[in-house]
Amino acid sequence: MRGIGDTLADLRKEKELGQKELASLLNLSVGTISNYENGVHSPDLYTLCKLADFFHVTTDYLLGRTKYRCPPESLDCYVTLDYTAQDIVNTVLSLDKGTQATIVDFVKYMQHLHGEPQVSM
Repeated sequence: MRGIGDTLADLRKEKELGQKELASLLNLSVGTISNYENGVHSPDLYTLCKLADFFHVTTDYLLGRTKYRCPPESLDCYVTLDYTAQDIVNTVLSLDKGTQATIVDFVKYMQHLHGEPQVSM
C-alpha cells in the first residue's frame, strides 16, 4: 500500500507547488508538510480532509486505500442531459464482461480520435 507521504508529494508536484507554497496555502508550516511527505508524522483528521479538499481527491486516495482520485460527488455530475457519471458507471457494471471490454475499447478509440490522453482503465 502506498503511503500518504508519497501521494501528497506527487499531488503537490502535479500542481507545481513547492512545500513552502503548499504550507502557506494551507496555513501549515513547511516542516509539517515535509514531515507528512517523509512519513515522520501523519495528518490529523481535520488536516487530512483539508488536504483532500485542496487536491480534489478522496481521503481514501490520500491514505492509499484506493486508486480512485475523484471525490464521490463528481459521480453526480451530468454527462448528458439524462445521465450522470454514476448512471453510466452503474449501467456499465450491469453488463457482461465482454460488453464492458467493448465499451473500454470504444472509449480508448474516442480518446485517440480526439487526441486526448488515454486514461488507464
